Amino acid sequence: MPLRHLLPAALALPALTALAVPVTVQLRGPGGQPLAGAAVAIEAKGRTGRATNAKAEMGQRDRQFTPQLLVVQTGTAVSFPNFDTVRHHVYSFSPIKVIDIKLYSGTPAEPIVFDKPGVATLGCNIHDRMSAHIVVVDTPLFARTDDKGQASFDLAAGEHVVKAWHAGQKSPTLQSLKLDVPAAGGTVALTLAE
Repeated sequence: MPLRHLLPAALALPALTALAVPVTVQLRGPGGQPLAGAAVAIEAKGRTGRATNAKAEMGQRDRQFTPQLLVVQTGTAVSFPNFDTVRHHVYSFSPIKVIDIKLYSGTPAEPIVFDKPGVATLGCNIHDRMSAHIVVVDTPLFARTDDKGQASFDLAAGEHVVKAWHAGQKSPTLQSLKLDVPAAGGTVALTLAE
């Protein structure tokens, strides 16, 4: 009997799916500085589209939005609880979602569903120094970079498309960057344009 007949079927057949490897994306600005608090999303084949029943929170505490940057998948319902003792008036004129939550305390009854990808800039009509951003992406593979400008993922080796955005950039749209994941994984630095 040939040896191949003695091996389990799983070992005799070539792998049908690529194995994921750990990869850290380090996002840098045009000057080479790490970009902390940036949105990073990986567009992967077959892993795009709307979230179902996903929920997130953009609170207000100490007259600030918290977090300053919220990254969610398209279709996510975001609530806006006010933890302050003063009332807030949350608004956004961004093309992906216009918001106007008039003066309120506590939590509005209905969350807001973010159904288009892009960047929404938030403000408070009462407290001008309050601002934040909600970045909406069409993939479940997303993160916010840490203090070193890094975000970690498990990805198949090969080429991927990264969508990234940072509050310091001039454009309100996500930038597309090419990510080549080495077979062994590791850290890959990507530079965001201004």
